[in-house]
Amino acid sequence: MKKPPLIWLNVFVFASTFLVAITAVPWYGYTYGFETFEVVAMIVGIFVCGLSITGGYHRLWSHRTYKAHWSVRLIFALGGAFALQNSAIHWSSDHRRHHKHVDHDEKDPYSASHGFWYSHIGWMLREYDAMLYSDYTNVRDLQKDAIAVWQHKYYNVLALVMNVGVPILVGLLYGDVWASILLLGVARLVLSHHFTFFINSWAHIWGSQPYTDRNTARDNALLAIFTHGEGYHNYHHIFETDYRNGIKWYQYDPTKWLINILAWCNLASDLRTVPEARIEQAKLKMELKRRHDKVRHLPNADEVMVRLNQEYDVLCERLNAFYKAKIVLFESKKKSLNEKFDKIQFEQQIRDTKLQLIQLKNAFYEQREVWNNMQFSFSH
Repeated sequence: MKKPPLIWLNVFVFASTFLVAITAVPWYGYTYGFETFEVVAMIVGIFVCGLSITGGYHRLWSHRTYKAHWSVRLIFALGGAFALQNSAIHWSSDHRRHHKHVDHDEKDPYSASHGFWYSHIGWMLREYDAMLYSDYTNVRDLQKDAIAVWQHKYYNVLALVMNVGVPILVGLLYGDVWASILLLGVARLVLSHHFTFFINSWAHIWGSQPYTDRNTARDNALLAIFTHGEGYHNYHHIFETDYRNGIKWYQYDPTKWLINILAWCNLASDLRTVPEARIEQAKLKMELKRRHDKVRHLPNADEVMVRLNQEYDVLCERLNAFYKAKIVLFESKKKSLNEKFDKIQFEQQIRDTKLQLIQLKNAFYEQREVWNNMQFSFSH
């Protein structure tokens, strides 16, 4: 099969910047040295690019997981041009097709089924989707966003100003233009490019699948460090409408933290999250599937699977009861803020609800222990 023609502009940009980054940057650093300010400027530039892609292109425009003030969208639009990954409209169009047809050999623009190289960068080097390149019918909502439309219309100019003008300006202000061009211009661009590209490649190859195995997406805590929190990709592919990727407090997700800070400053609103019960149910479903796979070889496999299914059903019932009680408690507290109650009666109601919640929580964990013990006994 004949390969599609090369996109020479992309080949030139990726190849030339990479070669300069691995040759001229270390040579200049060894010969003349880089000042602390220049290194810090590069690191800041990486975060500006990365968070504009993850917080802007990805979670705001591609998935509409929250709403942002026009000033925030403007900064994301400029940061996206600085990242040099096409306009928000084009990027979001590709990304929505990726989610809709994930791992499909032809319909997923950067399908991991084609291998690491293709999903990482190869898909951008040839005209694989020439017919769809300007088809933005799947992002009609973004065409109503004045800032996204403005950025798309003037993307080439903005990309030139941000990637050439900004490094030169910073270099003139600090006194070393070449150092700024090499670090803030080239090294920053190459690193931010590949950190983003890792999400399409590495995040579909290496890691765990605690929520679903219906696609190749993986959770990888190490990758989250380089991708500003996007490493929890298995979670994201099943719950793409959640503004968070790292849902635990200890998971590194600076994009989530940024969105939270914007919300506290009234610059972001309508943050969408997935109910905890749905998240836990997805994890339990994957556990059940894996346990079925582990006992399938046993001579009494059918009997064991029936018992597993029964305990799984009980576990799900207790899980749902627990989370329903949490909702009741939350609604009761919320109602108390809006209406006047007899204080003693209301406090008693809250105490009763809390007691019920504790009992349901204990019942759930007891059933979880039974579930875990069954797994241990069947695997030995």
